Amino acid sequence: MFLAARLNLVKPSPTLAVTAKAAELKAAGKDVIALGAGEPDFDTPDHIKDAAIAAIKRGETKYTPVAGTPALKKAISDKFKRENGLDYAPNQIIAGCGAKQIIFNVMLATLNAGDEVIIPAPYWVSYPDMALFAEGSPVAVSCAEKDGFKLRPEALEKAITPKTKWLILNSPSNPTGGAYTAKELRALADVLLKHPQVWILSDDIYEHLSYDGFQFSTIAQIEPKLYERTLTVNGMSKAYAMTGWRLGYAGGPKALITAIADIQSQSTSNPCSISQAAAVAALNGPQEFLQDWKKSFAARRNLVVDSLNAIPGLHCLKPEGAFYVFPSMKGLLHKKTPQGKAITSCTEFCNYLLEEALVAVVAGSAFGMGGYFRISYATSETLLTEAMARIKRVCGELT
Repeated sequence: MFLAARLNLVKPSPTLAVTAKAAELKAAGKDVIALGAGEPDFDTPDHIKDAAIAAIKRGETKYTPVAGTPALKKAISDKFKRENGLDYAPNQIIAGCGAKQIIFNVMLATLNAGDEVIIPAPYWVSYPDMALFAEGSPVAVSCAEKDGFKLRPEALEKAITPKTKWLILNSPSNPTGGAYTAKELRALADVLLKHPQVWILSDDIYEHLSYDGFQFSTIAQIEPKLYERTLTVNGMSKAYAMTGWRLGYAGGPKALITAIADIQSQSTSNPCSISQAAAVAALNGPQEFLQDWKKSFAARRNLVVDSLNAIPGLHCLKPEGAFYVFPSMKGLLHKKTPQGKAITSCTEFCNYLLEEALVAVVAGSAFGMGGYFRISYATSETLLTEAMARIKRVCGELT
């Protein structure tokens, strides 16, 4: 088989690779605790599942318009207005097979060879590869722990060039859980207003997962002058525990949405009709369950952060949202395992945790920042408590 040269531009998702390795060890009888996947452990709420079943029984199993059904577009439009103060007409909205597909499609639809995409690091693993696949040039901008791993306006200003096409903002963030305040977004917006060639992709997939009274904002809401060059992306996977339903959506300028739909029409066509019906019920239906889930996630976050900070050599910020923490393991660099092997990178440290503690986490280098690792706390407190005890034990064995 002769494979396309473009495959050399991308690599398999490191998070999925860790999840697969953990599953392989489990299948071999190992008691692995997998903290790699970004997937809520809660079940999809019953009213959403019931809506999907009802749609099947009504025979809603045919093709729909590529960009989504009228009912779904209205539900998305209402959500944007109600929760974000953003007005999007039906022809400014698209639904896809997950927010991931929409981001991939917009890169294909807009990037020419050499166009630059500014990506604050640490970043979600797929952003750079998507830009590369579309012949763009990802420009990673390192964001310091002292700044909450968030992009500073002066760093943004420095990164912008005449070739800059996009800035990707993800708040709350995967992998750090860090979230931008309205004031922080305002400062970034002030920079962007000076550079009209730069478009903004606001990935708001973790919007509903913020804690301690944090108030979520999105950049087109903060600065209406950026509305015409912002794509606001969201989806059902995280907040509604609908990862497998594969339903994401976005609002943006009509011409951009049309271009995304053109790409989608030649790949998947419409997202699953049943998932669309379920998404309508999710967006229009009761939201009270989110508060209960947030309380659980916040308690898990606190458990993990407190446990990690009690382990010599580790340090972990308490993030504002999502269901990840991004602790530093720099205090354990160059220490030796009981077998005499030196830990010289976060990847080696994560391999050590998997092999000796049977805890699967993801190395920070996968997210563009070495010296750290990501833990997903989207699992039970019982498992998290056991995982933290195992990590403490094996870290204590390093000399």
